[in-house]
Amino acid sequence: MYRWLVWIGCASLLAAAPAAQAQSCFNGPDLDAPTKNAIESAARKYLDMSVHGDVAGLKANAIPAIVGDFGSIEHAVVTNKDFLAGGQPTITGTYLLDASQAKAPLPRADFYCGIYNSQDRIGFFIPNLPPGRYAIVMQKIDGKDPITLTLILQEMAGAWKLAGYYPRLDSIGGHDGQWYLAKAREFKAKGQGHNAWFYYLTAWDLMAPVNFMSTPQLDKVADEMQAARPGDLPSAAAPMSLSANDKVFKVTEITAVPIDNNLDLSILYVTPDAATPRLANQDNLAVIKALVAKYPEVRDAFFAVVARAVDNSGHEYGSVLPMKDIK
Repeated sequence: MYRWLVWIGCASLLAAAPAAQAQSCFNGPDLDAPTKNAIESAARKYLDMSVHGDVAGLKANAIPAIVGDFGSIEHAVVTNKDFLAGGQPTITGTYLLDASQAKAPLPRADFYCGIYNSQDRIGFFIPNLPPGRYAIVMQKIDGKDPITLTLILQEMAGAWKLAGYYPRLDSIGGHDGQWYLAKAREFKAKGQGHNAWFYYLTAWDLMAPVNFMSTPQLDKVADEMQAARPGDLPSAAAPMSLSANDKVFKVTEITAVPIDNNLDLSILYVTPDAATPRLANQDNLAVIKALVAKYPEVRDAFFAVVARAVDNSGHEYGSVLPMKDIK
């Protein structure tokens, strides 16, 4: 997997706070050398721990808010360890985010780095952020499978502690975000709106180290992507009814996912029984074939289709069918 999001554990609004509070971003020449060196030294240390699979060391250096729920970071470290060890790292961005003057958690903390209207500016938008000083460090590892590790750090007792962990591959199948963006535009020109949408999303993910940042380039892609959004995408609140295997299933999510360096189409749907493997697999294969029949254009865009059946008891069962085997 290339997309793991672990932030500082502020899922709920802890207290009401005015929207306009002092928030500052420092980078480049605005970031003083001692602070920059301390931040980057901590980031390099946490990358080295990741390369060696030292989950215990990372946890020992994490802020209290994420120590109690460290499973996502552990999974991200284990999943991406080989990618992170695949080449020499280069720090591509260091940002100090100062929200220390806030009196309470900020419902939305907005940080703008650089001149606002310039092509080099970067914005970070973080919900429910407690007061404090934070840093974002992006490290690119140019190995066989290039990856960018973005770390969120928080200053505590004079040390920069781990507060968030985002490894994200920079390519899928040897292709970067610009390639997927070009393909999205090709699909759009052909009238293949669903392929275009999923390739736009993939392009944005590959181009953005984290999903809470903006640049003029990313904003342009986002605007173009939203204009191409199909009107029939399912959600948990508005599922899609799909007939398959003499049943009607509720599809709650269709997404593009990278698996084994290929881009696959993933379907999440609700079934009466996902606990019985034989029955769940039959339903999965039927749902895959029904979806491809409904949207035949996806044959041109994806290597395989993944179906994940879930039931009301929380059981889940997944099946994968290569596109070439879907008759």
